Amino acid sequence: MPVEITWWGHATCTIADADIRVLTDPLFARRLAHLRRRRGALPTPDAWRADVALVSHLHSDHLHIPSLARLAPGTRLLVPRGAPRAVPGLRRLTRLRVTEMAPGDETTVGDLRVRAVSARHDGRRLPVGRHHSPALGYVVEGEARTYFAGDTGLFESMAEEVGQVDVAVLPVGGWGPYLGEGHLDA
Repeated sequence: MPVEITWWGHATCTIADADIRVLTDPLFARRLAHLRRRRGALPTPDAWRADVALVSHLHSDHLHIPSLARLAPGTRLLVPRGAPRAVPGLRRLTRLRVTEMAPGDETTVGDLRVRAVSARHDGRRLPVGRHHSPALGYVVEGEARTYFAGDTGLFESMAEEVGQVDVAVLPVGGWGPYLGEGHLDA
């Protein structure tokens, strides 16, 4: 069965590969600060079902504690190394199996191999303060090779580090005429 990807809004997707459901940067809210869901209804509870959820970085629109709390007990959660220390709410999600990742780390979930790769993005929880965690992308390898970039700008070793992929889930956006460091444009 080929990989199937469902986009739920913002950076949230379900990647179904090798009978494993991978959820990316879960955000199941109508509004978060300046971000508003502009089209479509909130995803149904079926969207919350995953074998593993990937968190790319600590910004609230990518590591959203209320959305993570909706995941089923025992769901595996891959987060950037240092995230539980930097985000106290994450430590309270004791029903989830949290694994900290850094670029180059690999883990398996069923028949999938998930590898963390670098991202060029500010990985801090807040715009000020210390860097506690790297921003990450992930390469999910099963029947296909899927690259989930999280938020990232281009960087010199991206092609080498990510490698050949069948599908790339890339963030393309910005705020008005200024895109900001650590983002891709069209």
